[in-house]
This record gives sequence, structure tokens and C-alpha cells, in this order.
Amino acid sequence: MVVIAGHYRVDAEQRDEVVAAFADMVTRARDADGCIHVAITADSVDPERIDNVEVWRDAGALEAWRARADAPDPGVAMRDLTMARYDAVDGGPLFP
Repeated sequence: MVVIAGHYRVDAEQRDEVVAAFADMVTRARDADGCIHVAITADSVDPERIDNVEVWRDAGALEAWRARADAPDPGVAMRDLTMARYDAVDGGPLFP
């Protein structure tokens, strides 16, 4: 399993517009083979922060998606980009 997690900042008055610009891509990602979860969302406490979380079955599924993702260009400067990839070797329910 591959997890991509992070966040970035945009001007507060542009945040909702940027999140909305990615809605189509998120919908397509969720339909992609090997996608477990994808979300690009407005942070609940920081008006400038956009959170990004992706969970993929494996690296092959992630790479296949990246090859056709066609991410939009929201035309907004993204600041303080902090994003990381984690290769998970185990997983399961958080609350059994």
C-alpha cells in the first residue's frame, strides 16, 4: 500500500476555489483501479491550508494513475508545500 499525505497553503480567499478545481480529478482518482482513498480538502481550522491524502493499493496503481491524472492548474501560488510518500507494509482497522 502507498500513502501520499501532506498539505499546502494558498491565500484564504482562494482556498475553496482551489479545492473545487480538483473535484473532477478526485472523482476520477476514486474510480481508478487500485485507489483506496483520495481527498483534497479545505482544512477545518486553517483558512489557508489545503490537505491532501491518497491511499493506493500499490506503487503500480499509483504510477498508472499519475500517468493519466491530468491535474488542473488552478492558477494560484501554492506555498509551504509539505507532501510525503509512505510505503505501508501493513494495515487494518483502526478500531477493532
